Amino acid sequence: MRVNANSRTCAVSSLCVYRAPSVFSQDEDGHVVVLDHSPGEDVQDEVRRAARGCPTRSIEVVESDATGS
Repeated sequence: MRVNANSRTCAVSSLCVYRAPSVFSQDEDGHVVVLDHSPGEDVQDEVRRAARGCPTRSIEVVESDATGS
């Protein structure tokens, strides 16, 4: 899994930070910051929920293929 976020479209809802605080944070203006672009399996479900719950779809999750890339 690879995680990216677009801080320019972030609505500062903070839902991602509440759902996956080890992966997402906020800058001084409250916009999303990705702390871990390749999170471990133990938090990947939370990251997916954060991406689905983002009101502006500012979080992108790219799933790895079967080869692990």
